[in-house]
Amino acid sequence: MQYELTEEQRMLQDMVRRLAKERVEPGATRRDAEGEFDWAMVDLMRENGLYGIDFPEAYGGSGAGMLALAIAVEELSKVDAACGLLVADHELGSLPIMLAGNEEQKQRFLPKLATGEHLAAFALTEPAAGSDVARLRCKAIKDGDSYILNGTKNFITNGGVADIITVYAITDPEGKAHKNAAVFVVEKDTPGFSVGKKEDKLGIRWSDTVELIFEDCRVDAENLLGQENEGFHVMMKTLDFSRPGVAAQALGIAAGALEYATGYAKERESFGKPIIRHQGIGFKLAEMAMRTEAARHLLYKTCALYQELSKDMSRLTPELIRMSSMSKCFCGDVAMWVTIEAVQVLGGYGYVKEFPVERMMRDAKITQIYEGTNEIMRLVISNTL
Repeated sequence: MQYELTEEQRMLQDMVRRLAKERVEPGATRRDAEGEFDWAMVDLMRENGLYGIDFPEAYGGSGAGMLALAIAVEELSKVDAACGLLVADHELGSLPIMLAGNEEQKQRFLPKLATGEHLAAFALTEPAAGSDVARLRCKAIKDGDSYILNGTKNFITNGGVADIITVYAITDPEGKAHKNAAVFVVEKDTPGFSVGKKEDKLGIRWSDTVELIFEDCRVDAENLLGQENEGFHVMMKTLDFSRPGVAAQALGIAAGALEYATGYAKERESFGKPIIRHQGIGFKLAEMAMRTEAARHLLYKTCALYQELSKDMSRLTPELIRMSSMSKCFCGDVAMWVTIEAVQVLGGYGYVKEFPVERMMRDAKITQIYEGTNEIMRLVISNTL
């Protein structure tokens, strides 16, 4: 296992870092204030090949692996966490196809997803259930050579802008939770599919987060990923592979807040010297730096382990599942803690929207909630010990 960055990965890091500073950061405050999805950022990701980083070369991706994906998401999230999520969530929505799709399905969907011509979303959470999958109620009933979907999904990132949505649905309401579900690819123009309420959020405000409604939505059986009773397995493995992307977003938020707070502390003077030279601030920044670097190494090790699997679900071990949950949980907690401390370092200036650490603190909170709450992550970790 090797997770020291290669020359190619460092080149990617430098490229995305420049892109983030020059093209993403200047509009971050405006996008946050307006809360409207920004297609210009989508075009920027497309132009620079960032959507296909972890897609197989056989389907038009760069095949650079999960660590390269994490590097790109981290650098984007340093300046705008919602922009980093464009790449991370696209990976999430596409993963069920990579993991469980047959060759025809991969050829049909992955090339346009790899270039970003089509965007993807993953629909799991419902109004009455997120972590408790046994309470999910969106149904898919077999009808000839198709399935009829009925139900509602909510808090779906990219749901209103995606061209394809991978949807988790119950196929046998009377069956056991882990044997009664399937995952389907639903295309945006499918009759019976519509977009409902748009959420007004605390953070990642311009990211598209919506309710999805399925009313007698007829989906061809050829859009079923894997077997009818494999949905729970596909969904869990999708999350195992996708959690490092959210961890990378959280790490980027922490790193961006640390970078800004350090720069501020070197310029701001109090009692005749820069505040970084006062132990009360210097030690705070030292702790922020330690936790951020520890989070980075945990995430990079996780990515290095996972990219050796080449999306082979059969090779997932309890240790690998644990590493994915650990990286997501730890990076999310670090992001929240570091951004709160960054606001404290800036004092009153940290509390106003003119300075970015206030936005970073709001953005950090969701990384402890979605893709499996950090409470659920601790449950997963303890169950694999």
